[in-house]
Amino acid sequence: MDNREEAREFLTSRRAKITPEKAGLPSGSRRRVPGLRRSEVAALADMSVEYYAKLERGNLAGVSPAVLEAVARALQLDDAERAHLLNLAQAADGSGALTHPRRRTTRQWKPHRSLQWTLDAITAGPAFVRNGRMDILAANQLARAFYHDVYATPSHQANLARFNFLDPASRRFYPDWETFADVAVAILRTEAGRNPHDKDLHDLVGELSTRSNEFRTRWGAHDVRHHGTGTKRFHHSAVGELTLAFEGLEMAAEPGLTLTIYTAEPGSTSEERLRLLASWAATQEADTATEPFTAG
Repeated sequence: MDNREEAREFLTSRRAKITPEKAGLPSGSRRRVPGLRRSEVAALADMSVEYYAKLERGNLAGVSPAVLEAVARALQLDDAERAHLLNLAQAADGSGALTHPRRRTTRQWKPHRSLQWTLDAITAGPAFVRNGRMDILAANQLARAFYHDVYATPSHQANLARFNFLDPASRRFYPDWETFADVAVAILRTEAGRNPHDKDLHDLVGELSTRSNEFRTRWGAHDVRHHGTGTKRFHHSAVGELTLAFEGLEMAAEPGLTLTIYTAEPGSTSEERLRLLASWAATQEADTATEPFTAG
């Protein structure tokens, strides 16, 4: 992914979202752009129009944190967007390699034994580790049962974004499909800012852009967000509706990977259904383990 193009499109898209009224400026009657003019952003950021135009062309290498913060204030970026802008600047001048070590590819990374032990010790809710490309890299038994539809299609390669946009089953599994689609693309866009030279990510984005209009439209919006906690609704084919809270924890020992744990409210119907899912999962794995071997 071209870092300059990424930076240019991100800044342009953020400028288009800020109306003069929102920025405290007179709207006028002869505006030809949906948001602020470059000159207005430059004035709000206290810099020359020429310098801001250079930034918006994607030239972020060597830009100071103070200038980036001024741009962030002028464009009214939220915390996730500020972090994305900083990541783009770090990637432009190479300093991102110091703060965000290059991720190993999915094919090379395997969970160490203690991580799998930790996941297996979590029995009340689905727990799994993913990377910024949304590959599921490790999971406990309940997570494997929870994401049964994801694992059921080998071509998905246990990737939540592929499942979201390429598998019709995702429309049932995610009752709030539009929200899940928005989040998936925001996670991938954030990863693209942190790690623009990830070939696997580049290939995934190309595949989804080619095969899904829903993905392509969202990708072009350049939206990013933090995704660390919240509540989501699911519909599992074996146990029905589930409303689950989640926590996403960055793994200090493995930069770029996130441990996600889903839990249900104590005493709720969803908690009861998670227990049913755990029983179903145990039965499924037991049946698989006892299948007779047939020589070919």
